[in-house]
Amino acid sequence: MKNRTIFAVLLAVILAVPVFAQDNSATQTQPATAQTAAQPATKADTATGKDPLQPETRQGFWGKMNPFARKKYVARQTQPIRDRVNELDELTASNTRAIKDTDARAQQGIQLASAKASEADQHAIDAGNRAQAAQQTAQQAHTRLNTVEKVVTNIDQYQPSAQTEIRFKPGQTVLSQAAKSALDDMATPLKNQRGYVVEVQGFASGHGQVAIANSQKMAESVVRYLALNHDIPIYRIYLVGMGNAPVPATSSEGEAKPKRMAGGRVEVSLLKNDLEQLASTSTTPDQPQQK
Repeated sequence: MKNRTIFAVLLAVILAVPVFAQDNSATQTQPATAQTAAQPATKADTATGKDPLQPETRQGFWGKMNPFARKKYVARQTQPIRDRVNELDELTASNTRAIKDTDARAQQGIQLASAKASEADQHAIDAGNRAQAAQQTAQQAHTRLNTVEKVVTNIDQYQPSAQTEIRFKPGQTVLSQAAKSALDDMATPLKNQRGYVVEVQGFASGHGQVAIANSQKMAESVVRYLALNHDIPIYRIYLVGMGNAPVPATSSEGEAKPKRMAGGRVEVSLLKNDLEQLASTSTTPDQPQQK
């Protein structure tokens, strides 16, 4: 009987020690709990936008009496924490995906803006090249216009370019081989040329109409040779028979005195204006445009 009493007292002491320890810990945590309750957390203070987790105040009989926590009790207490941690992980992953998506769109926008800027630079370069080409074309047109104005102004101004003299024996109107060679040298370069005329003047000895007729025949033989052998148009040849007209001559003292020549001769003069210069400028190839 005495042993049973001692065993019951020991059992009561063993069971009272944890209760006493829990009461002390609860007493120590009450001020902190009171301070936390003074400033309650709100949904805006949490990352998930939910109410903060609240500790379970009702522990039950075994929560107060049992010194060791049971597995189910720990699981029940930690399950809300695990759920909240999982929500935070999902929120972090969502934020990471949103950041990556935003960065990708930003990079795409930067690349698109860079491509547009490069395209605008290329358009500016092309516009500059076209402007430069237009300026060159305008300068060439201005130069050509000045040339045309000059040619039109001096179109009736013929300047001597070449001259040769054909000699005939008295009473003869046939061209000699030397005369043909001299005419060939003058007429060959005239092929496909423009802006020239050929002046043919015949002179013959004698007097009056006889001399004029003879000089006309000698000049006509020259014109006939130029037209048949060198295809010089007749409208470019001006013929005149001068007869026994005096020819200016220079004396030993430097004074010009007219003299009369014996026999027959024909003076052939080549006269040109600026049309040939205009033709040469029109066939000149334009300068290549810069790229």
